Amino acid sequence: MGIGVIIIGDEILSGRRTDKHLPKVIELLSARGLSLDWAEYVGDVPARITATLARTLASGDIVFSTGGIGTTPDDHTRQCAAKALGVPLELHPEAAELIRERIRDTAAQAGKPVERESPENLHRLNMGTFPQGARIIPNSYNKIPGFSVGDHHFVPGFPVMAWPMIEWVLDNQYAHLHHATPHIERSLLLFGLPESRITPLMVQIERDFDGVRAFSLPSVGDPARGTLYARSHIDLGVKGDPEQANAAFDVLRKGVLELGGEIVDVPVEEAK
Repeated sequence: MGIGVIIIGDEILSGRRTDKHLPKVIELLSARGLSLDWAEYVGDVPARITATLARTLASGDIVFSTGGIGTTPDDHTRQCAAKALGVPLELHPEAAELIRERIRDTAAQAGKPVERESPENLHRLNMGTFPQGARIIPNSYNKIPGFSVGDHHFVPGFPVMAWPMIEWVLDNQYAHLHHATPHIERSLLLFGLPESRITPLMVQIERDFDGVRAFSLPSVGDPARGTLYARSHIDLGVKGDPEQANAAFDVLRKGVLELGGEIVDVPVEEAK
């Protein structure tokens, strides 16, 4: 199964806020020997969110969805997830108790009595209304949980809440996947050759080495990274199983030298 992330919110697409989830999810996965296969950004449009979730639920992938699980009018994720699953929403009993705990904590901090039946507090319980059959994701920040359905996991848009919740899911539900597949990347900086000259070599390597993927990242020059990167170059490499990738890299290195390229080796980057 692949791993994907859906980042929901008009504020990201409009530029009012800058997404921080994508690089953090990549970091959290990498620390566990995992990698992200895909990412999607979706605005606060119920039909689009529902269609996206219906498609990803059918994919069999592990999916993290951030944002839209509150109770304001622009929060649609809970409702869209239920619609995509074809099940009703229902108040999760454990989520309800956690929300009531949060209400009691907030009242105590303010030195006020708990008004459990106030319209405001009754409305807060809607944050525990999830698709039927959902499991909760604990929220160490303020106790208001997220939820999981199958291998889809829904967390708030706030990084301070979302990131520990994603970590909890990775460590409690997918520990068996951590570092399960050995993986390395090996690359070099190539000068003096265009991509068109090295493409046949990349095709040959992917054909001859099972499971190895070749990559080519051209740059017109990036002086900010240092003198070495100031010239036009290609970050060229392979990734995959260590034994296969190391053998493929030797072929790649020899091949570009035979084509007349100038190279600088980059240290091996092993998946953590």
